[in-house]
Amino acid sequence: MNKTTDKSLIVGLDIGTSKVSTLVSEVLPDGTINVLGVGSSPSRGMDKGGVNDLESVVKSVQRAVNEAEMMADCQISSVYLSLSGKHIHCQTERGMGTISDEDVTQDDIDNVIHTAKSVKISDEQRVLHVIPQEYKIDYQEGIKNPLGLSGVRMEASVHLITCHNDTAKNIEKAVERCGLSVDQLIFSGLSASHAVITPDERELGVCVVDIGGGTMDLAVWTGGALRHAEVIPYAGNVITSDIAYAFGTPLADAEDIKVKYGCALSELVNKDAKVNVPSVGGRPSRTLQRQTLSEVIEPRCSELLGLVNQKLVAIQEKLRSDGVKHQMAAGIVLTGGASQMHGLVECAERVFQNQVRVGQPVNVTGLTDYVQAPCYATAVGLLHYGKESLLTETSEPEQKRAVASWINKLSSWFKKEF
Repeated sequence: MNKTTDKSLIVGLDIGTSKVSTLVSEVLPDGTINVLGVGSSPSRGMDKGGVNDLESVVKSVQRAVNEAEMMADCQISSVYLSLSGKHIHCQTERGMGTISDEDVTQDDIDNVIHTAKSVKISDEQRVLHVIPQEYKIDYQEGIKNPLGLSGVRMEASVHLITCHNDTAKNIEKAVERCGLSVDQLIFSGLSASHAVITPDERELGVCVVDIGGGTMDLAVWTGGALRHAEVIPYAGNVITSDIAYAFGTPLADAEDIKVKYGCALSELVNKDAKVNVPSVGGRPSRTLQRQTLSEVIEPRCSELLGLVNQKLVAIQEKLRSDGVKHQMAAGIVLTGGASQMHGLVECAERVFQNQVRVGQPVNVTGLTDYVQAPCYATAVGLLHYGKESLLTETSEPEQKRAVASWINKLSSWFKKEF
């Protein structure tokens, strides 16, 4: 195989607690993301979004990257990388400034955003994302795009997502040990949101819950803007542990049983269905009713979703007191590997008292049989981020050429006149 490096390729790398996923894609002329290669491997050395064994993480990443390279017939040089963990924090800040001319220019917008993000944060933290929510010009509020509007004074509301600097450095170090550079570090919950929800859902109000092995990432959207981001350091691995301890089976077998036979609502299980459960220490395996398995899983699923609901109630109350849209009219979208469990939607609807659906990645072509599954939501979202960055990079040189051309014309005019 002749490997070639192609800078136009976009690569997403999602290093989770349970699995490492690598997606290689290209952007087609019509703007569609076309997936060319997929690689995945069991994740080792990660816990709740943080690195606890660097060499193990490096090996896991290398396996997933090699597999994606083989499938796409290319050589990966840089990646868009996801990040999760309870060290993720968010805050909303405001910036103000005067409009330099009669109409708002891009420089005016950049200036008020810069003012908003200039707030002092802890030395241990770094800013991951600066996300504009809405703008106010003089007395007009709720402006989504102020470019070209007239006014004297402008105010911007901006959402900042920060992470712990050393935690981010450690996961970047694992990637760099594989000979790769990091194009951008992106919060997993934000990335998954870009892959699974629609503009209508963002406008009406929706909460995306990305349920992985070690963490649950929350992203709350209302009025078309991100309002809150948070990570709960408990997720699917807790359910796996419960099964292992309840039935005395190895963790690897408990995970396999959870994926194949798990159900989050025992009343949905056929009472006659059986499950074969391996034992430890050379003991013979046992046969249990699937309903018994579900009776172990259901309380834990309800507890995990209950933690999310508590957070959501507090977030909505804060938004309401701030005078911001707080209703979740579009309900809850569950995604991530653990969201695929049978009966989880029905269990979640009881907990949230709202409509719930499982979010699958959309707006991609190519190897869709592989990637249109909730477990690839974060990785596909990384590709969407990469596409936006690529389009921004290609438009900037054109703008620079236009400015240079204008300066040359002006210079020629001056020479003629004088």
